[in-house]
Amino acid sequence: MTASSVTEHAIGAAIPRQRHGLAAMAHDSWVVARRNLRRMLRIPEIVVFGLMQPVMFVLLFSYVMGGAIKIPMAGSSSSIYIQFLMAGIFAQTVTFAVAGASAGIAEDMTKGLVDRFRSLPMTRSAVLVGRTLADLCQTAFTLVVLALVALAVGWRIHHNVLKAVAAFALLLLLGYAFSWIGALIGLSVRSPEAATSAGLIWLFPLTFISNAFVPISSMPGWLQAVAYWNPFSSTVQACRNLFGNQVGPVDQAWPMQHAALVSVCSSLVVMAVFSWLSVRKYRSAVQ
Repeated sequence: MTASSVTEHAIGAAIPRQRHGLAAMAHDSWVVARRNLRRMLRIPEIVVFGLMQPVMFVLLFSYVMGGAIKIPMAGSSSSIYIQFLMAGIFAQTVTFAVAGASAGIAEDMTKGLVDRFRSLPMTRSAVLVGRTLADLCQTAFTLVVLALVALAVGWRIHHNVLKAVAAFALLLLLGYAFSWIGALIGLSVRSPEAATSAGLIWLFPLTFISNAFVPISSMPGWLQAVAYWNPFSSTVQACRNLFGNQVGPVDQAWPMQHAALVSVCSSLVVMAVFSWLSVRKYRSAVQ
C-alpha cells in the first residue's frame, strides 16, 4: 500500500458519516490539518528553513543596519532600533508564510492528492481550512523561536503578559488571514515553483512600504498615505503599543491612533474575502 493510499484510507476512516454541516467541516478540517502537521514533522527541513529567514533578518537589521537608522526623537543605536524593529519582523514573518501555503496547495493539486480527497465523504472546504490551520500552527512555532532570538539580542516586552499575548494574537490573526491569499495563489497557478514566486513577489512592497523597518515620516508624502492605510502597518503599530516598544513619537494618522481596531478589521476583511474566493476557486477546480 502506497503512502498516498494510506493517507486516503486514514482520512476516510477518520471521517464519521453521521456528522453534518459545521460539525462535519470542523472535524474534516482537523483531520486534514493533522495530515499536514505530520508531514511537517516528518520533513523537518520545512520548519528549519522557514525559521532561517526571519532569524537572519533580525541579526542583519539589528547588528548591520540598526546603528545607521535614526528614529525621530530617539536617536540611532542598535539597542533602540531592536525595540522598534521586532514588531515589524514578527509581522513580516507571519505574512511571509503565504509562500509556503501557496506552494503546499499547488503541490497537492499537481500531485493529484486533491483528486483523491474528492472521492472521500468529506466537505470540500475542509481541504483548504485544514491546510491553513496547519500553516497557522507552524507560524505560531516560528514566532516562539523568533521571540527567543529577539530576547537574546536585546529586545524586551515592557508591558504585562496579557498585552503581549494580545499582540501575538493579532500577529496570528494577520498570518491566518494572509494564508488564505496564499491558498488562492496556490489554486491559481500550475506549479509549486510558480506558487512560491507569486506568493512572495507582492509581499516585499507590502512589508517595506510600511512602518516595519523605518518611520513612515521618512517617506515621501504621497507614499505616507499608502503606508498609513497598509494593514501591515496597523498590525505593527498595534504590536509596538502592546509590547511597550514604541520608540519616538506615535504618528497622528487615524490608522496609527486606532491601530488595534484597524488591524483586527483589516485582517477579518482579508480573511472573509479570500477564504470565499479560495473555496469558490477550489470547488470549480475539482468539479
